[in-house]
Amino acid sequence: MSPTFIGIIGIIVMVIVFMSRMPVAYVMAMIGYIGFSIMISGTGGLNLLSRNIYDVFASYGLTTIPLFIFMGQLAFNSGISRRLYDTGYKFLGSTRGGLAMATVSACTAFGAVCGSSPATAATMATVGLPEMKRYKYADELATGAVASGGGLGMIMPPSVVLIVYGILTQQSVGALFVAGIFPAILVTILFIISIYIRCTFAPEQGPAGEEFTLKEKLKSLAGMGETLAVFVLVIGGLFMGMFTPTEAAAVGSFGVLLVSLVRRQLTWEGFVEALYETLGTACMVMLLIAGAVVFGKFLAVTRIPFDIASWVGGFDLPPYLIMAIVIFIYFIGGCFMDALAFVTLTVPIFFPVVTALGYDPIWFGIIIVMVTEMGVITPPVGINVYVVFGVAKRVIGEVPLESIFKGIVPFLLAVIVGVIILMVFPQIILYLPNLMY
Repeated sequence: MSPTFIGIIGIIVMVIVFMSRMPVAYVMAMIGYIGFSIMISGTGGLNLLSRNIYDVFASYGLTTIPLFIFMGQLAFNSGISRRLYDTGYKFLGSTRGGLAMATVSACTAFGAVCGSSPATAATMATVGLPEMKRYKYADELATGAVASGGGLGMIMPPSVVLIVYGILTQQSVGALFVAGIFPAILVTILFIISIYIRCTFAPEQGPAGEEFTLKEKLKSLAGMGETLAVFVLVIGGLFMGMFTPTEAAAVGSFGVLLVSLVRRQLTWEGFVEALYETLGTACMVMLLIAGAVVFGKFLAVTRIPFDIASWVGGFDLPPYLIMAIVIFIYFIGGCFMDALAFVTLTVPIFFPVVTALGYDPIWFGIIIVMVTEMGVITPPVGINVYVVFGVAKRVIGEVPLESIFKGIVPFLLAVIVGVIILMVFPQIILYLPNLMY
């Protein structure tokens, strides 16, 4: 059998095993090991498996992942998310759909200290859904805004998906972080516009809330102080070359811990819970990376990535049409797989294609994160939808899944518009990284 044929069989078997609900990391590692052993040798396969798993867990660069996750968990357990929401509510709550706009804005701000999409969705659902229920918001708009806004945690630095992409492609994590700032702001604005349009044509979806004085609004900005300070410290330090990404993660974690202790809003139980959640999430992410690395080595010896690159490059099509096909594949794949798992699985295949077409790897990283962001709110996987469904049942009563999926449609359209804008105007992504380097 030819190496390419063995590789195709490996991919097919992997997809079949995925359907058994076996963890993605284990499947990728298992198929990669078996395939590599068949093509090279059993001893080579064992060496590959042991060496790559050890290298991933012993990697200094990957310490950014548990540190940034820890920073987000500390922010959640110390009540930073509630203060962010309160600020957004006082500024936007008096307009139609204002509470939903405040929720989306708070998701963006919380994403700046969290980096996890499901964590952002769960946090803002806990804080925002009861408030929107109290002001008689329709379940569709309320849950749709929280689930979609949570996806901003994938774009806004520090993003776990961007860290993994940077490691897999050997791109600067700092450059990816600063590249994600303007796209995150763009999507936030598009979400707010979609809420405004929706509530203009259907006012019952988001009735106006109470009015606040200018003094009350300005006073609420104090609630954003610590978040802004941590974000400026982390991203500013990266931008100015004061920190490496690992150092920035450590400084950010310490900053959030210090703020929590000074405000006396972090209990010992909350601190222990943050450690447990960090350990579980970080191990899951690291195993995904290890599995992807093993599978990627198997793909490399089959030469499938290079064959695909040559095949796609041979199309008599403009590069932007080929890029559109790649993006469409990411969109469809994101609907069926976890975003992080899908990115780790496919980047070794499509990255050579994209770079061969002359596209900037930093730009491509932000684009695929935005596209896979749609996957966290689209069926059948739609992890954020299920997170919001579970939280809603606990805080406001059960909301049908159909209502939540229906509520995300305007936000899904907004992300599509955002992707188109960034494809037409790539400098929105590349301006800050170019300025930094």
